[in-house]
Amino acid sequence: MALDHFGTCPPTESTAAYDLHGPALPNGPLIVSVPHAGRDYSPELLALARVRPEVLRRLEDRWADMLAGPLVARGYSVLVARAPRAMIDLNRHERELDPVMVTGLPRDQPLQSSAKLRGGLGLIPRRLPGALELWQRPWEEARRRIETVHRPYHARLAQMMTAARERHGHAILIDLHSMPPLPPPAAGQAAPALVLGDRFGRSAATRLMMLAADVAAGHGVLTSQNHPYAGDHLIERHGRPERDFHALQLEVDRALYLDVTLDRPGPGLTRMQGMVAAIAEALANELPRSYAMAAE
Repeated sequence: MALDHFGTCPPTESTAAYDLHGPALPNGPLIVSVPHAGRDYSPELLALARVRPEVLRRLEDRWADMLAGPLVARGYSVLVARAPRAMIDLNRHERELDPVMVTGLPRDQPLQSSAKLRGGLGLIPRRLPGALELWQRPWEEARRRIETVHRPYHARLAQMMTAARERHGHAILIDLHSMPPLPPPAAGQAAPALVLGDRFGRSAATRLMMLAADVAAGHGVLTSQNHPYAGDHLIERHGRPERDFHALQLEVDRALYLDVTLDRPGPGLTRMQGMVAAIAEALANELPRSYAMAAE
């Protein structure tokens, strides 16, 4: 299924790696990234898979891009991945590649390991429960995905973050994801429906995390911070609070905006769109303390 545009508004810029909705030069300090909602499964891509398309789709943040739809109408810049996560994971370092799954890998190719990679979910996901090998394994294909999808996505995001900081003194990134419903932490307790991540304080000012949690609470949504999702490569890479680059990850419970099958947009979509938009507006209007003090 090809990536759907937001309403009738075509993207400002479209490449193999992403669709950019809204202004290429951000109107304000806030930018939104949606790296795991890509649904562009070309015949060529599917021909390389060892599993059926429905298995690959299990890795999607299903319809998470729709959560950001109203933000485009409000003038925000929203970068949405076209490539599906099963093809290449934009939330992993480009060196986070499992050498076992790639043939013809150069001996001098630098790699790095991680818990996610060892669990089968590296830069190119290798396996899922019930699906032991997702892809055929040529290095040239892996390199092509890195060069045509991973690097352009991060380069575009870095350009917009830099432009936002130059124009507004700081930049704030919302990295938007969705998650399966979480189990209750204990008997009689409700499970969080929104997880905010800032790499345990490394990718954003604490006051921005607190503000996002307060706004969500005002919408009746229970949140947790950095557990079980603290964010990964994307906010680690683009969040540098000491340089006035702030990046937060939002993980929204899919049951709150999808139907009962967790497959199609459901009756809660409008409410969750409102919550995401309210968080974005609040963060965009919150001047980080470091910049406010420097401007005095």
